[in-house]
Amino acid sequence: MKAVRYHEYGGSDVLRYEDAPRPTPGPQQVLIEVAATSFNPVDAGIRGGYLTEVYEVDFPHIPGVDVAGTIAELGDGVTGWTLGDAVVAFLPLDADGAAAEYALVPAYALAAAPTSVPLVDAAALPEPALTAWQALFEIAGLTAGQRVLINGAAGAVGGYAVQLAKQAGAHVTATARDRDAQRLLDLGADRTVGYLDYDRSPIRVEGAPFDVVLNLVSTTDSQTEALISLIGDGGFHVGTMVFGPENPPRGIRTQRVFVRSDAAQLAALAHRVDDGQLRIEVADRRPLAEAAAVHDASDAGRLRGKTLLVPARH
Repeated sequence: MKAVRYHEYGGSDVLRYEDAPRPTPGPQQVLIEVAATSFNPVDAGIRGGYLTEVYEVDFPHIPGVDVAGTIAELGDGVTGWTLGDAVVAFLPLDADGAAAEYALVPAYALAAAPTSVPLVDAAALPEPALTAWQALFEIAGLTAGQRVLINGAAGAVGGYAVQLAKQAGAHVTATARDRDAQRLLDLGADRTVGYLDYDRSPIRVEGAPFDVVLNLVSTTDSQTEALISLIGDGGFHVGTMVFGPENPPRGIRTQRVFVRSDAAQLAALAHRVDDGQLRIEVADRRPLAEAAAVHDASDAGRLRGKTLLVPARH
């Protein structure tokens, strides 16, 4: 089969589109014929060797933590699934991923794919939607009537977070460039503001104080502290890229989210898609062979929105 692999950590130039052995499912695994995977920033972080303390991979390694496709083979002990089922999954970050024509998936990670969107587009759901859900509800405990600031809302996680927070009955303020403001309002944001002026002391954002700040960008320690100043007493700061201070003031709690696979949550999110409650947004669909170019664009800050990588036959 064709796959994207790298044989050492490094920049986007270490990625090779090459022949690789088609894997065979072991016990409690399934083999998926990949309809698409998607690019996520964590793919670049692992590829660059920046996350070795958390996710150590063997070489050669296939990236791609999201997968949508159909079941091609069932390993021993797998029940509840049949050949040809359309599925989605969030893959273990320290195992081979889905930037290939076929991918191994632990049976525990599988969820039925949404049926109201093309199967290729369903690959844009697992990692960012699970990140948004777990950050808002598992960690921050967001409830109806609370006020949430989503900092850096224009990306995939932010888009899902805006929708999920609004559906939970929260009042949603989102930061983004002007070009993304109307899209975020259409997704459910009550208010959008431009990028924050961290040099202003105290920092000011309409709608503060917030019960929850979901920080989706890489902020310095001083910028993170400025964000925390926008949170009301006893509120929550959740970061996807940075930790907060060890002892935040006023009873504020802070935690970094490390997303995990959860098939039940993913199935519920897929149902939301089919019920018309959750919109999957895809900015671009690229051939799998162009994975290195996609990684390079991300490294240079040129990648906007969710990009899918599609094997040649689809």
